Amino acid sequence: MSVTSEFLHPRSLLAKVLIVSFLIFLSWAGYQGHLLPIRNFLSDERLTLEFMEYSISPYTVLKGLLIIIGFFWISSLVSAQVEKRISSFTRMRVSNRELLSKAATLMIYFIFFVAALDMIGIDLKALTVLGGAVGIGIGFGLQKITSNFISGIILLAEKSVEVDDLIELSDGTQGFVRHTGARYSLVETFDGKEVMVPNEDFITARVINWTLTNKHGRVEITIGVAYGADLDLVRDLLVQTAKEHERCIESPEPVCYLDGFGDSSINFTLHFWVADVTEGRRGPKSDVQFSIWRKFAENHIEIPFPQRDLHLKTVPESLQPKAARDNDVGKDNT
Repeated sequence: MSVTSEFLHPRSLLAKVLIVSFLIFLSWAGYQGHLLPIRNFLSDERLTLEFMEYSISPYTVLKGLLIIIGFFWISSLVSAQVEKRISSFTRMRVSNRELLSKAATLMIYFIFFVAALDMIGIDLKALTVLGGAVGIGIGFGLQKITSNFISGIILLAEKSVEVDDLIELSDGTQGFVRHTGARYSLVETFDGKEVMVPNEDFITARVINWTLTNKHGRVEITIGVAYGADLDLVRDLLVQTAKEHERCIESPEPVCYLDGFGDSSINFTLHFWVADVTEGRRGPKSDVQFSIWRKFAENHIEIPFPQRDLHLKTVPESLQPKAARDNDVGKDNT
């Protein structure tokens, strides 16, 4: 950051001192009456416009802008301090801190905004008309935006989807939640893509959260062996291979099932669990399958492939077509 930008940054100490000093000077000058000539000039009737019940002059416009800018600057400072204070609550979960921070920021800005309108002299009853217009706009044009905003608050309150969770959406999107905003949640997929998913999809659609209560994940391997193999030995080898992998956990322990008798093989299914699914399941699955191949080769256990036997039978002469029989007779006469 350059020296100029750092100097002008609203949260820098020097900028705070200068702005506060300027506001104090304006207040003192106005109280002493030094700004009265400027006020009279900017409030001249020739420069004033009448709009409904309000008189709009350069003085009221300048006063309103200064009040609004000042109040919003102060509210940003207050909300920054509140967010900093809330972030220090390390015993509170990240989602709770974000929810509390957003609620506090929204409340602070609303209070300062209403106070600024009151100081400008705008009747707060006019907000009822504005509220009705906003309600109509939400009902027609901002329905999706409002739905996503409310869905984001629900997600933060329910804690069903949090930052760094491994999730899978109904459309097949899988990845880690990296950010939860007011309108969307950012999901980083395994191939590095960043997908912005509307918050509403997490509420209305089917979502798989692999790390909601724990990070355990199950790995499944299906394999077939040839008829004639020692089935007990096959089962023991499969379980042993899973247990030998460094990421396999003891509870739940690995299990092997005989699924059925196929056309050319006897099919087994091996299940084992890894402690942290966020580290991936394909790596352990690949390692265990390599190990299975080697152990089967050492114990002369065959992994068959589909094959068909073709048997040719002689067709009786009485069942042969007449043309074929005549052809055979012609051959005999020759």
